[in-house]
Amino acid sequence: MNTSALIRPAWTPATIALMVIGFMVFWPLGLAMLAYIIWGDRLDGFKRDVNRATDGIFAGCRRGSDKAARWGHGSARTGNVAFDDWREKELERLNEERRKLDEMLSEFDEYARELRRAKDQEEFDRFMANRNKSTSPTTGGPTTGGSTGSTGTGKRGGKSTPGLLDE
Repeated sequence: MNTSALIRPAWTPATIALMVIGFMVFWPLGLAMLAYIIWGDRLDGFKRDVNRATDGIFAGCRRGSDKAARWGHGSARTGNVAFDDWREKELERLNEERRKLDEMLSEFDEYARELRRAKDQEEFDRFMANRNKSTSPTTGGPTTGGSTGSTGTGKRGGKSTPGLLDE
């Protein structure tokens, strides 16, 4: 994403000003700008999904119009049989290439999803290992089920119990 753009999904002076002006003019505009600031970075995936869905819908319409054109309801035929045959073959070849590209895109998306999952799993495992190191039984951590000698309920109760956040 281009991070030098003036209006981008981030808390910049321009987006804050647009949000305030939007609330002053018509509150749904301000709300829309707030949503863009907060969730705008997810917009690329949403646009890609919508484009795929609409391509699928309109592909059916194109197939229907192609069938209608073959029956003389359109100008798909030029009258030159050799050219029309060549064009049909080229369109079929292009459709096959599009199908292959769509398959490759879905494979890559699956690969990227698996990479993200593996990275998340690695970070989680590292977190758990660090957490287990800091709460080992030799330090008398909170894994024993409760503290002995302290009747407090934590920082809110006035007394504190030893734990991860107190270190």
